Amino acid sequence: MIDLIIKNAKVATASDVFNCDIGIDKEKIVFLEKDSSKEAKQVIDAKNQYVLPGGVDGHCHLDQRTKDGTEMSDNFESGSRSAAFGGTTTVMPFAIQFKGESLREVIDEYHTRANNQSYIDYTFHPIISDASPNIINQELPAIVRDGYTHFKIYMTYEDLQLNDREILDILAAAGREKAVVMVHAENYECLKWLTEKLEAEGKTDPIHHADSRPGVVESEATNRAIALSRITDTPILFVHVSDREAIETIRDAQSKGYKILAETCPQYLFLKRDDLNKDNFEGAKYVCSPPPRDPENQKYVWNGIQNGTFDILSSDHAPFNFKGDKGKMIKGNKTPFKHIPNGVPGLETRLPLLFSNGVLGKKISINKFVEVTSTNPAKIYGLYPKKGTISIGSDADIVIWETGIEKTITNSNLHHDTDHTPYEGMKVNCWPSIVLSRGKIIVQDGELQGEKGYGKFLKSEISSYVY
Repeated sequence: MIDLIIKNAKVATASDVFNCDIGIDKEKIVFLEKDSSKEAKQVIDAKNQYVLPGGVDGHCHLDQRTKDGTEMSDNFESGSRSAAFGGTTTVMPFAIQFKGESLREVIDEYHTRANNQSYIDYTFHPIISDASPNIINQELPAIVRDGYTHFKIYMTYEDLQLNDREILDILAAAGREKAVVMVHAENYECLKWLTEKLEAEGKTDPIHHADSRPGVVESEATNRAIALSRITDTPILFVHVSDREAIETIRDAQSKGYKILAETCPQYLFLKRDDLNKDNFEGAKYVCSPPPRDPENQKYVWNGIQNGTFDILSSDHAPFNFKGDKGKMIKGNKTPFKHIPNGVPGLETRLPLLFSNGVLGKKISINKFVEVTSTNPAKIYGLYPKKGTISIGSDADIVIWETGIEKTITNSNLHHDTDHTPYEGMKVNCWPSIVLSRGKIIVQDGELQGEKGYGKFLKSEISSYVY
């Protein structure tokens, strides 16, 4: 007798839709059969609702260290809890290295932060801000061999940015080790110049965050990073791509056969530049980088998902409370945009927003939804087929979705520890009803069933999708 059978499932993967019963035993999927007569200790009737692989969020920030006195409002406990309620069963937060720090020591510290805290499985993306010879020649190859096969670099932010020579050195090393390099592409010198100009004109409200980072700041850095990728013959993955010109630049490079991958996020589909202009400092809730663009630009983001320019849709969950002196109001309710911490919360809302507006709204297929929110991140970050699909031998990370409902997103109904959501008041027509992580029910009918600490750290393989 096996542990669990999910009956009457309408299963969707990145390539197929089929009806079957799903057998689960010892945390794994053990059979996919129609009208199975096998016995199990527990049976769940999916009632012909969509049954999808658990979401894999390839880009989120939890309990991340800062240097400016701000504090993230979600740690591994609250962030993983929120992710689970939204149908995500694997998260990939960042372990940030500041200049002069050892990558190994940074990773060890984040293990301490995460240990026995997460409801769901997780891995880390190291952030590399120090391109010294020891990091590139010793530490980077060592962590890749130890299962940290993907990391992030920045072309912006004073404490994190790398110059072109440093990027070339890191790309060359990553290519030798077959590691995946995530790139935050914004031209730091341009946005710094624009910021100083705006400040001199007294324009420091949240809306001017968008003025300091126009699309050309993103597209220039995107084009330059593609050139560096070509010089080193190393694939790169652009994160949180927002702008039409950057999308067209990436699409053009892909059409020429260059190994360029890309990710976008819900804030570029559902939030707008004008949100930054809300009264009473409310616009600060929408400050993220790159900033939300205009509604016309959203069409290009949707098109990028539809035509395959984007491999991944991640949340880029970067939570800071609106109130208090550790978040958006670090310098009071007139905090200049330069000092407002960048980021919006979105772990729990990522999948319902895309499922409702994309799949049920007939913009994308259910297969494309699974591809960009689960299968591709698992493939790119070396976790497939353990994660990211419903197949025999895969982890039983499974979500039963309830559709045909109307639900209004409100922060009071979410499960993070952040005091707001930028998606307040938006309506969706679906929500996860049952969420399983490795065969164990962790959320059912709006109630938490999982246990803190159940989530395991995952080592990543070299990605055959990328190399």
